[in-house]
Amino acid sequence: MMLRSMFEVVVMVADEPSLIESASRLHPALAVVDLSLERQGGLRWLSDLRAASPGLKVIVVSVHDEAGVERAARTAGADAFVLKRSIATDLLPAAEAVLAGRPFP
Repeated sequence: MMLRSMFEVVVMVADEPSLIESASRLHPALAVVDLSLERQGGLRWLSDLRAASPGLKVIVVSVHDEAGVERAARTAGADAFVLKRSIATDLLPAAEAVLAGRPFP
């Protein structure tokens, strides 16, 4: 719901194949992906997502606050990482930052 204030179209998907297919078909500017979406282990879905929609900005959200989780997401290509417990305050600023080509802490 928060993203509807920034975007004309917001699409929700339930799994990795739907994420990749939707990105390929719709060519969104931004994807906000819950880290728990991944089922195959690792972050391979992120490279698949980038291949399906070049130029796509990706924000990964997660309940995991370990530094290694954020580092892995960023190394795999995430533009930003937002903890679920901070989503109310951090998601919109993260979206604005990555869409403007700025890093989000």
